[in-house]
Amino acid sequence: MTDRLRAIENFLDACSALADGKYSGSEGKISAILAAIAQSPDLTELFTAVTQDFDYVSVKRHFFRKPVSGTRAPAYLPAERSDLLAFVFCLFAEIDNGTLPFSGMLLDYFYVDGSYTASFNLFCERVVRPFRDIVADCFPALRTVKRGEDDFSKLAMVLPLERTRILALSLRDTDRQAFESLFLGLSAAVENRDGAAVKAILAGYRYFLRFLGAENELSAQIFEIASLL
Repeated sequence: MTDRLRAIENFLDACSALADGKYSGSEGKISAILAAIAQSPDLTELFTAVTQDFDYVSVKRHFFRKPVSGTRAPAYLPAERSDLLAFVFCLFAEIDNGTLPFSGMLLDYFYVDGSYTASFNLFCERVVRPFRDIVADCFPALRTVKRGEDDFSKLAMVLPLERTRILALSLRDTDRQAFESLFLGLSAAVENRDGAAVKAILAGYRYFLRFLGAENELSAQIFEIASLL
C-alpha cells in the first residue's frame, strides 16, 4: 500500500473509531478525523473541491432546524453526495473549533429519549457512517489494494495444506526437489505480497501438477485466489 493510500486508510479508520466508539471522547475523535484529512493530499484536494462555493450556513439552516413547541425531529443530511461531504466536513470543523457545542447539537438535532448515548448513536448512523462510506467510494484503488491483501492472506492459509497434500504423494526425488524449490519461491512471493511473482511461479506449478496428474479442488482454489491479485 502506498503512503497516499495509507493516509486515506488512516482517515477511514479514524471515522470508524468515531462511528463504532462511545459518546465519551467522541470530540477528540472528530479532531482526529480532521487531522487525518490534513495529512492526506488526496483528501485535502477532495474536500477543497466539494466545499468550494458551498453555502454551509444556508444548508445547515435547512437541515438543522431548531425544535418547535417541544417536538424534536432528527436531522437529515443533503442527498447529493458532494454536498453531504462538504456539509459534514464543515460541521466537524465547527464542532472542533468550539463554535458548535457537540453535546448541545446532539440533543437539539439527534434527540433520542434525552440520552447522550442514544443521540450520539443516531448521529453516527445519520452522519458519520455515510460520510466515511462516500469518501471510501471516491478511492476505488484502496478497495483493490485491500482486496489484494485479503487474497494474499487466503493464499497464506491454503498453501501449507497444498504442501502437505503434494508431499504425501509418491514422488521421485527429482520431482520432490522441484516441488520444494517451486513452493519455497511461491511462499516467499506470497509473504512479500508480490502478485506478479506469485502468478509467474504458479504458471510453472500448473504444468508441474499436470505432469504429476495431481490437480484437485485445493489447487484449483489456489489458482482462483491468485487470479484476483
